[in-house]
Amino acid sequence: MIAAALLLVYLLQCAWLIRVQTIHGSLPDSNHDLCIYHGLQQWKGGGVAGTPEALGSDAATGVPSAARAGHLRVRDGFDQDRSPLYYLIAGAPFLVKPAALPTESSLGQLWSTAPYLFFGVMLGGSLWYVARRLYGNFGGYIALTLYCFSPGMILSVAGAQSLGEMGAVWGAFGAVFTAIAVAHTLYAPREVVLWNWRRILLLGLSLTLAVGNQFSLVVLALTALGLMFWVAPVRPRAVVVIGSSAAAVAAFLLVASYFFNPALFWQGMRRARWFEFQPAAFAMGPSYRRVIGGIAASSPALLLALPFALVTYFAWKRARYFGNTAPLGIATLMLVLAVAAPSFPGQGFQLVMTVFLFVFVAGVFADLLETGQKLMVAAGLWGLLSASAFWNIWQLAHPR
Repeated sequence: MIAAALLLVYLLQCAWLIRVQTIHGSLPDSNHDLCIYHGLQQWKGGGVAGTPEALGSDAATGVPSAARAGHLRVRDGFDQDRSPLYYLIAGAPFLVKPAALPTESSLGQLWSTAPYLFFGVMLGGSLWYVARRLYGNFGGYIALTLYCFSPGMILSVAGAQSLGEMGAVWGAFGAVFTAIAVAHTLYAPREVVLWNWRRILLLGLSLTLAVGNQFSLVVLALTALGLMFWVAPVRPRAVVVIGSSAAAVAAFLLVASYFFNPALFWQGMRRARWFEFQPAAFAMGPSYRRVIGGIAASSPALLLALPFALVTYFAWKRARYFGNTAPLGIATLMLVLAVAAPSFPGQGFQLVMTVFLFVFVAGVFADLLETGQKLMVAAGLWGLLSASAFWNIWQLAHPR
């Protein structure tokens, strides 16, 4: 009930931000309008979104051509960063949108952001569930409170410049922890695929959401496989079978997003930008300032708590176990990729990093709450989370 109440507060903050933006005229940018338009056209039998069938000419709605849009990187008429799944999700609400609901109204904007509101709530619920299973009730509430009052997590689903990254973030989070959960089941002497078919489907769906919304997050498929080998080294063949099965499910769903057009799917995969790594970025101070500034903007409370959690982790042997090490390792990988990709898709890497840092910080503080200094830790933690919640609500109530 407490978790549900926190998620309701999160949802209300998102709805309030949408209302404020509508009042001030800060509606979503033309790039997102373009994605909605092409996604809706594909649903209605038009060209496949993100391919030359749709991006080869200007949209009839007056929004700019995809080739000139700032956040769409097009190569030979194909979107290099996203599959048609991204566009289909954006356009889905308008398949059943009531005609009497003006797009420019608060309710109209709420309707258009419905998929991302769903992803945001489901990501928060998943975060709470995973942290609670790893660290107990306190860990779950710490992670969820950091998430629900995170400006970055609210802006990502309701901000005027939102590009719908929450689907990719939820998929990335689900892929990692579903892979870990599957690996833990391999210690039981059961038939691999039949026993785990639900988890395999869930892992495949998670990979589809992550990769379909941002091709470069395919790196998490390899990372998830590595985590499975780490957790269950006694059954490497079973890991390969499960990983291959999940990859096959993900591939099938991605082909489905092209409406089962294998030629377009193959051409899209050939032109996808799977990896972006610029070594020169590591020698540039602005790259690091951008990432640190992104953490501060996403969650000031995380920026304050993270140094203390890192010091505790490296100084205290008890905190260095798999439950804390895995999310920290994923966050570190995302940090490296975010620094190495100063332009998009570095934004997606940074959001994924922030969510895994929520898990890591919650784990370390949950461990500290089991020590003799738990009253001092609880007081500091309560003050930090309360101040974060108050500041976030204050900022929403007094927009600039």
